Amino acid sequence: MLKVITQKITQDDLYGFCDAHFKTFVKFVADVKHNILAIGGELHADTEALLLENGSIQQDLWGGNFYPWKDPSDRLEFTSFINIRPRNNNPNMEVLDETIRNHIRELCERLLLKTDETMSLPEPGE
Repeated sequence: MLKVITQKITQDDLYGFCDAHFKTFVKFVADVKHNILAIGGELHADTEALLLENGSIQQDLWGGNFYPWKDPSDRLEFTSFINIRPRNNNPNMEVLDETIRNHIRELCERLLLKTDETMSLPEPGE
């Protein structure tokens, strides 16, 4: 299940994306130029490819993981193989540029879960 997100999704949808693969988190790729996210899939490369097919360019794409049940200060991981780009001054898997990290944080808060929002764990059997 992959989706390009341009507007805030519901908590039920977010739960569905988490549940589809990893249960406690969802992978995402942010297009920091177009202010959109692609979420879902087993690999960041899956959502990266979806964005590239829809007109994004590589230098604007950054991958990470979103953990909706964690404290807001711990929800984001800025780590992905697609982030290894020495030509863009990012020689490892973690997004190093603080401006880009802040942009990604703002996108996730706007499109996935705001800082003041919490998600409860689903009841058994849901």
